[in-house]
Formats: sequence, C-alpha cells, structure tokens
Amino acid sequence: MPQDHSLIQEIFRKLIHLNTLYIILLYEFLGKKFTLFILVCLLIIALEIEYFRIEHGKRIPILHKLFRAKEKTTFGGHIFLCISAIIVISVFSKEVAILAILMATFGDAAAAVFGKAYGKHFIPHLKNKAIEGVLAEFVVNIIIGYAYLFIFAQDLTQTMNIVLISMATIATITETTCGKLDDNLMIPIFAGITGEIMLFLIPFLYLI
Repeated sequence: MPQDHSLIQEIFRKLIHLNTLYIILLYEFLGKKFTLFILVCLLIIALEIEYFRIEHGKRIPILHKLFRAKEKTTFGGHIFLCISAIIVISVFSKEVAILAILMATFGDAAAAVFGKAYGKHFIPHLKNKAIEGVLAEFVVNIIIGYAYLFIFAQDLTQTMNIVLISMATIATITETTCGKLDDNLMIPIFAGITGEIMLFLIPFLYLI
C-alpha cells in the first residue's frame, strides 16, 4: 500500500509539472519577452508562497501532501523548474530552450512513474534509479522532442536530429545521476548547453 500511495503521489506531482506546457505555448504565440515577464512574475509569487510555507510552516491546501520529505524545509521542485526555464529561454536559442524544458517535464515524469511502477532492475550505487525508468525517460525525451520539432518548429533536418538525440542523452544522464542537486534545475541547463554546443559544432563537422 505505501508503494501504491507513493506512485499515486508521484503521478500527481508530475501532472502538476505538466503546467510547463503553458511556457511553450506562450513562447510560440506571444514571444520571448512576454514569456520571460510572465515567468518572472510567477517566480516572485511562488517565492512569496514558499517564504510563508518554509519560514512560518504554513500549509498549502491539498498541495502540501505532494511535497517530498526533503522539500518540507526547502524550495519545492517548481521553484527550480521556473528558474531553469527563465535561464534557458534567456540564454539559448528558441528550439533548444523549448526542447530542454519539455525534457525536464515529460522525460523526468516518465522516469519517476515508470521507475516506481515497473522498476525491477536497479543501477548499482544510484539510489532508487531503475533501468526501466531510465529507458522510459530517454524514449519519452525523443518522442516529445520529435513531436515539438514536427508540430511547431517544423524542423526535422539532420542537424536537429543530432541535437535532439544529444540533448535527450544528456537529459537522461543528468536525471539519473542527480542526487543532491535538484534535477528540475540541472536537466534544462545541461541539456540546453549541450544543444547549443551541437548547433555550433555540427556545421564544422559537415566541412570535414
């Protein structure tokens, strides 16, 4: 029963994270500047709520049950995800930034849910990291990446294929190996910088 409860709790947590889809829609239809403005406003509001939750022990109705034990006295994952979204949108190219955010949302969710539901083979020296969850994350990263490139970016060139696979690989490795640091912060940044490096290097590789 505790395991079932943990799985249900994790599913609800990841469903809330799917709210990041509004970031992609804002970026696509209203542009970078407006998206960053909205994200900064949301971050300020979230930080104010976190102040009362952490400093003064106030409980958020219903949602307080979704916080992990380590988040009782520190920022929740949504804070780090919002910060990372602001960083990648500010610094990286549009396609790379959106792919990085999608991987942090959908890939991470796949790893958590599939790992808890179907995990039977665990990676040595990595706490609670199931191979089933890792594979699910990589596959979902690729699928959601291709879906975005096909529907919105309309860019399925060889270059973007290489960028996508490279980003999906780094995003998966980052989520798998992150223990003390929050993966909501690290995945978009590490995947994003990988995408930008590949965009820079690939034209030179074609010349070789």
